Amino acid sequence: MRGVTARSHGPNSDGCDPESCRNVLIEDCLFDNGDDCIAIKSGRNADGRRLARPSENIVIRNCRMRDGHGGLVLGSEISGGVRNVFLENCVMSSPNLERGLRIKTNAMRGGEIHNIHVRNIRIGQVKDVIVINFFYEEGDSGRFDPQVYDIFVDNLHCEQAERAFHIRGFARAPIRGLHITRSRIRSAATLGIIEEVIGLTASGVTINGEEFRPG
Repeated sequence: MRGVTARSHGPNSDGCDPESCRNVLIEDCLFDNGDDCIAIKSGRNADGRRLARPSENIVIRNCRMRDGHGGLVLGSEISGGVRNVFLENCVMSSPNLERGLRIKTNAMRGGEIHNIHVRNIRIGQVKDVIVINFFYEEGDSGRFDPQVYDIFVDNLHCEQAERAFHIRGFARAPIRGLHITRSRIRSAATLGIIEEVIGLTASGVTINGEEFRPG
């Protein structure tokens, strides 16, 4: 998908949703949407687990994201898993952009999500910078715990956000390995929420001009 403008502002109006796809390139596109700009999916609940086809080997580069629920989103129909995603050299900004990077799932959807690389991202205005949320919609009401691990964010710069993080795993199935390097959030009204994460590391990361040190 190259050089495409996806502009839509109705309900559930995503820009591009690769689902159970392998070897995808999205580049030089503009997304301005009423829902997610790019949402990577792999089937919902029993149907996704039956097919068991993850979305994998996906490169997204040199794109612009304006309005939307999220710039790059993984989920929520993600029961087949997602792996090997590379987002680089993209620009996001809008007072109507809710999240920069978002992973949304729950104990009904489950999914194994890993090897996600985000680098060289410029965000002007956004509500939440990084969201990994296991409590989306049905939340902790199923028996298929998500497995989310090895998420890498490098050289992300955000000018203005309401929250830096909204990160919530399960105590029995924590997020494992979120690594943030060489990144800056110039102005954030609040740090946000960080719960049930093992292996959260930060190097060269500042928020509101102060070094971010995970507790």
